Amino acid sequence: MKNGARFKAVVAAALLGLLLLSGCTPKGGEQTIEIRLGEVARTVFYAPQYVALSQGMFAQEGLDVQLATIPGGDKAMTALLSNQADIALIGAETSIYVYQQGAEDPIINFAQLTQTDGTFLFARQTQDSFEWEKLKGQNFLGQRKGGMPQMSLEFTLRKHGIDPQKDLKLIQNIDFANVASAFGSGTGDYVQLFEPQASIFEKEGRGRVVASIGVESGELPYTVYMAKQSYLNTNSEAAQKFTNAVYRAQQWIATHSPEQIAEAITPYFKDTDLAVLTSSIKRYKEQSTYALNPMIEEKEWKNLQDVMTSAGELKSPVALDKLVNPSFAQQAISSSSTGNTEPPVKKSTTESTDAGVGAGGSS
Repeated sequence: MKNGARFKAVVAAALLGLLLLSGCTPKGGEQTIEIRLGEVARTVFYAPQYVALSQGMFAQEGLDVQLATIPGGDKAMTALLSNQADIALIGAETSIYVYQQGAEDPIINFAQLTQTDGTFLFARQTQDSFEWEKLKGQNFLGQRKGGMPQMSLEFTLRKHGIDPQKDLKLIQNIDFANVASAFGSGTGDYVQLFEPQASIFEKEGRGRVVASIGVESGELPYTVYMAKQSYLNTNSEAAQKFTNAVYRAQQWIATHSPEQIAEAITPYFKDTDLAVLTSSIKRYKEQSTYALNPMIEEKEWKNLQDVMTSAGELKSPVALDKLVNPSFAQQAISSSSTGNTEPPVKKSTTESTDAGVGAGGSS
């Protein structure tokens, strides 16, 4: 894909069949608000979202959230643009692509879920030590051009003096949803994997994680809840309730152990071993992947555009206030605080736990 060229394609009718009820029970006696939510992947990377669903946080806000997994940022954005989804969880870069195309009804980012890349560099050969130089000349099973995983990878590689197009044998002809299975079938020497797939492959002896792209590429609005400007204008109450639930889930994640979080999200990973879920969450918590609040900060927005510029995907800089509406996040934080309207500092989840409530503390 080049700068979101596929975003305006009509979503296939089969997409409707992907919409699944989240399983949350709305408050009794209250009129519920239905929200069709599209996620770009089913991954432990989105653990706070599954906590909000399984622990009834959306339901407590009077929301009936219907969740669909729509693999690939381009397909998820297409669902949003064609009104097949009300809110989408995608990389913030997709909103910039739509803006660059001159959309009359821009896509607005209103709540951040994760604050780093969620992929890990996975090597087929379990060598004793890893050096970035070892990637040169190797077959690398890459992601879609213009997508956040691929851009973060290329940004990281250039930091280490590696030209992705010249120094790697880059394979990019496999759809996002099939990358992991292609690697499992023997394609490529290296690949980027989200959790829990990385832990599953390690357990199966297919290789090992040798580096974190999230640590290497720094903080950025990697996955964000977004909606059309027109939707937010006419459904501000729903968007606020949605953000309130997301913030509560983020705080719950920060104050609970990987074991507790794994138990909470198990309904969304029924075929994944509990120990694998736990190790995956531990890995993400240790590198501060999960945002502690839904605010998108200026420095994160700038880093995102630096990554896009490095990949040659940004026509010109886009100011934060053009595509980010912070009011919902600000209200969610303010409402849950006691006389404190400032958002909590985005520090590591480990720091948050140590500073206040223990890992087993209540939500």
